[in-house]
Amino acid sequence: MYYIFLFLAFLTGIANTVQSGVNSQLRIAIQSPILASIISFVTGLLALIVCYIVFNKQPVPPLDTFKDIAWWKWIGGLLGAFYVLTVIFTVKEIGPANLLSMLIAGQLLAGIIVDHFGWVGFDVHPMNIWRVLGIGLIMGGVWLVLKN
Repeated sequence: MYYIFLFLAFLTGIANTVQSGVNSQLRIAIQSPILASIISFVTGLLALIVCYIVFNKQPVPPLDTFKDIAWWKWIGGLLGAFYVLTVIFTVKEIGPANLLSMLIAGQLLAGIIVDHFGWVGFDVHPMNIWRVLGIGLIMGGVWLVLKN
């Protein structure tokens, strides 16, 4: 099962690359990065609604459940909007390889810190020499990609 999740993560990386180009072309076609972002989220929302209707087997939680959720647990959509809008703004200027290299660098740096401290509900995975070495090697690869 672990390898299925690794493969899904790999496919997500491919999807992010394609998504960057598609959204960038949408921005050019409609001359608005914000409207392109809105369209991206609306089509994603529609797809998720269909998935929910088709695959969900549990009842919708009662309204009180939503009221009791901590404020910071609601910002995932804001972070997603920041991601999509920033990608739309930057990918045409710096190219997908540079964009994705910097995304990966940021994700890994944040990931190793979040893992180390167990923030936002994750289990603690302490920083060690192997993780630091791995991050260093990947950062070196990012630097090489950016050197073009």
